[in-house]
Amino acid sequence: MTTRRSFLAGLLAAASAPSLSWADAGSPAYLAAAKEPSGAHALFGLAASGQDVFRIALPDRGHAAAAHPTAPEAVAFARRPGTFALVIDCVSGSLKHRLHAPEGRHFYGHGAFIATGDVLVTPENDWETGAGRLGLWSRRENYRRIGEIASGGTGPHDILRLDGDVLAVANGGIRTRPDRGREKLNIDTMRPNLAYVDADLGLLEVVELEPGLQMNSIRHLAARDGTVAFAMQWQGELPDPAPLLGLHRRGAAPILCTADLAEQMAMEGYAGSVAISPEGMVGITSPRGARLHVFRPDGGFEASHRQPDICGLAAGRAGFVATDGLGHVLAETGGALVLTAQGDRAWDNHLVRIA
Repeated sequence: MTTRRSFLAGLLAAASAPSLSWADAGSPAYLAAAKEPSGAHALFGLAASGQDVFRIALPDRGHAAAAHPTAPEAVAFARRPGTFALVIDCVSGSLKHRLHAPEGRHFYGHGAFIATGDVLVTPENDWETGAGRLGLWSRRENYRRIGEIASGGTGPHDILRLDGDVLAVANGGIRTRPDRGREKLNIDTMRPNLAYVDADLGLLEVVELEPGLQMNSIRHLAARDGTVAFAMQWQGELPDPAPLLGLHRRGAAPILCTADLAEQMAMEGYAGSVAISPEGMVGITSPRGARLHVFRPDGGFEASHRQPDICGLAAGRAGFVATDGLGHVLAETGGALVLTAQGDRAWDNHLVRIA
């Protein structure tokens, strides 16, 4: 057990030790996982231009990484439904810690730091009950698990820290179990929601979709200036195109956004990533539909860009930066999608911007 004296001694040691920053890791702007031609998997740090800054080997396929807000440290998560996460020193490339989900739980591939980076929050599933949980891990205590709180729904996939350490949670509504692989166990009864959670106060607000959209799994999140954008993946048949993007402000009803009919159908009911640009434009990608859709801040459809297997998306210096399964890094700005870098790898689903 950690005593008060040993805890204070640890704080003193941390205060006296030299503090590293992301500049010591080459000042990467983004993190992304990829599969290489050899079949190996790795986590890459990318410059704003898309060029490699560093490469760190991973033992298996990654999904997304949580970047510490100040220290050059990333937590790489196994693809859902995985039970491990790796804390990586992005300067040395060494493995600092390996986190294991508690018995009867699994991770969902995402995480976020709160408390100025002292606490890692991990979306998790309770296999037996299907209840979503948010695990809390103390970075100051070598990522010791210090508690958990309810996510406000089932299948918490993505999580995002907002102002004041409020967490936005994408409760996708889908039950899974590691012993059943990626099988979806409750499609007929799923109820996705967007929840706002405080680690101390608990559940603050829950936003559910209108009847008839209960099969629209809320999966990924982005936020800027009080607006949360959520990307969705339709789990039913597609006789009609379902909305794949929602915009929400606390206390208000969500705005569901769609493109024109042909473009909406082309997305094949699947939004892989979402981001909000510095100008307030909102983008979603579909690797199935080979599309990047851009929407205005009011939810109106702005533009469509075609790119095979596009999925990773993040805010750029202006517009967006995107990655695809062909090794391309692309910039969307001024109404065009332009290649900025290319490597011999297949980028995984997500591109994480480092704060």
